[in-house]
Amino acid sequence: MKNVKYFKEMMSNIPTNNVPNSDNEILRAAIIAEYDAINLYEQMAHNAKTPLVKKVLLDIAKEEKTHVGELEAVLIELDKEHAKEMKNGKKEIDEMND
Repeated sequence: MKNVKYFKEMMSNIPTNNVPNSDNEILRAAIIAEYDAINLYEQMAHNAKTPLVKKVLLDIAKEEKTHVGELEAVLIELDKEHAKEMKNGKKEIDEMND
């Protein structure tokens, strides 16, 4: 029961249709949910005793990462500021690697 409360506290609230840019907020909430799922599956895989269970959980985590990519692609298309700041962030990391 403790874990259920923890996950409820971690989840974002999904906006109503009356909220400006609600699609962007829905996408961000979905991305958070996917990252939570990735963490959960990877943690369970780490604790799994059976190699097949570990393999399946890691495969599912990988699929969740694809979902993050899909959601991010749509968010970048809809939210131009987000797209710009993603590029700025990449540029800053590239500069740090030089």
